[in-house]
Amino acid sequence: MPRPLRLRIPASIAHPVRLLPLTFLALILVGTLLLLLPFARSGESSPGFMPALFTSTSAVTVTGLATVDTSTYWSPAGQGIMLVLVEIGGLGIVALATVLGLFIGGRLGLRTRLVAQADMHVVNIGEVRPLFRRVAITMLFFQSVTALVLTIRYRSAYFDDLPTALWHGVFDAVMAFNNAGFSLNSDSLVGYAGDGLIIIPIALAVFVGAIGFPVLAELFSGWRTPARWTIHTRLTVWGSIGLLIVGAAAFLLLEWNNPSTLGGNGFWHKVVTGIEGGIMPRSGGLNSFDWGQVRPETLNVGIILMFIGGGSASTAGGIKITTFLLLAYVIWAELRGDPDVTIGTRSIGPRVVRTAITIALLAVMLVTTTTFIVMLMTDFTFDQVLFECTSAFATVGLSTGITPDLPHDAQGVIIVLMFLGRVGTIAAAGALVLRRRMPRYHLPEEQPIIG
Repeated sequence: MPRPLRLRIPASIAHPVRLLPLTFLALILVGTLLLLLPFARSGESSPGFMPALFTSTSAVTVTGLATVDTSTYWSPAGQGIMLVLVEIGGLGIVALATVLGLFIGGRLGLRTRLVAQADMHVVNIGEVRPLFRRVAITMLFFQSVTALVLTIRYRSAYFDDLPTALWHGVFDAVMAFNNAGFSLNSDSLVGYAGDGLIIIPIALAVFVGAIGFPVLAELFSGWRTPARWTIHTRLTVWGSIGLLIVGAAAFLLLEWNNPSTLGGNGFWHKVVTGIEGGIMPRSGGLNSFDWGQVRPETLNVGIILMFIGGGSASTAGGIKITTFLLLAYVIWAELRGDPDVTIGTRSIGPRVVRTAITIALLAVMLVTTTTFIVMLMTDFTFDQVLFECTSAFATVGLSTGITPDLPHDAQGVIIVLMFLGRVGTIAAAGALVLRRRMPRYHLPEEQPIIG
C-alpha cells in the first residue's frame, strides 16, 4: 500500500519562532485576496489593492486603523471577513488551530506545541493543552455576554429591528474583546457618547481582552487567592488597574473643560468617557470622542498608555505592562544599589531583565524611526505622526484622523509597523536569529564609564 504524500516544510522555516510570523503573513495575504473580491465591497466602492492590504493587516493584527470607511466601503460580506480575521488574529493562528484540534480529539505534536508556546508565551509545554481550552471557553464567554448586553441596548435605544441590533452587538463585542478598533459606524462610538450601557461593557471587554490569556487562565482557577498568584499575574492585574485609574484621572483632569471633548457635558457623561479614556488607549481603539480635538497634553498621555499597552500574550499590543513594571523595578534596584532585581519574595534573572530592556529599546527604535520616515513623506505635525505610529506599533487603532490622508508609501510603513507590533519585537528578531549559543568561555570583564 503506497504511503501518503506529506508536505515537508524546511527546518529553517518550520522553526516555531519563524513559523509564527509566517502564519500571520499568510493570513494577511488570504484576507487581502478575499477583500479584493467584488462581493466584499459595497456597490459604490471602487476596487483597490492598498485598502484591501491595509484593512487585512489591520484586522489580522487586531489594530483597527483604517484608510477607508468600514461602514460604507465594505459590504456586509466584507465586514464579516474583517470580523473573522480579527477573531483569528486575536486568538492567534496557531492557538486557534490547536484549540480546534483539542475539540475534535486531535493530538498535539511537539512542533505544534512549541509553535503555540512561542505564540502564547507559555513557560511550560505541559501548560499548553489546558491553557488553550480555557482560552477558547473564556473568549467565547466574554464575547457572548458582551454581545448580549450590547444587543439589548442597541435594540431598545438605537435600532428598530433585532437583526441590525444583533449584528452591531456581535461585531462590537468581537472588536472589543480582541482590542480591535473597527466599527460599523463612520464615527466609531461617537453616537453613543456618554451612554454607560454601551461604553462601559465595551470598555470592560477591552480591559479583559488586554489582560492576557495566561493571566485569565490563572484567574480562572485561583482568583480567590491573590496571595498565590504568580509574579506575572500580580504585575499584570495590579498594573492594569493602576494604569486604568491613572489614565482615567489624567484624561478627566485635562479634558474636563475642553469644549471639543468633555466640556459642556454632564457629570455622568464625563465619568463614562473618562473610564473610556483610561482603557481604550492601552489597545482598544474604539472612541466616543475625536482624538484629533484633545489637548496636546492628553495626546501625550495617550501615547504613553499606547506604548505601554496591555498584558503579555493578550490581544493588546505595546511593550506590555509586565515589561514596563519590570523596568521600573530594575531602575529602583539600581538606585538602591541592590545586586539583584527582586519583586516581592522572588528575584528576577538577568536574562529576563535583558529581554525587557531589549523589547523597550527595539520599540523606541521602531516608533521613532517610523515617525521620522512618515514625517518625511507627509506634512502632518510631529504629535499627529507620533500618535499614529505609536497606535500602529501598539496595535491600538486610535487616530487623530490622518490615516485616510496618508500617501500609499506612508501607509506601507504603517502596515509594517502593525505587523511588527502584533508579532512582537522579540519574535520578529528571533525569526532571523534562531540559535542561542552558550559561550564556552568568558572574556575578561571591563567596566566602561556610564553616565
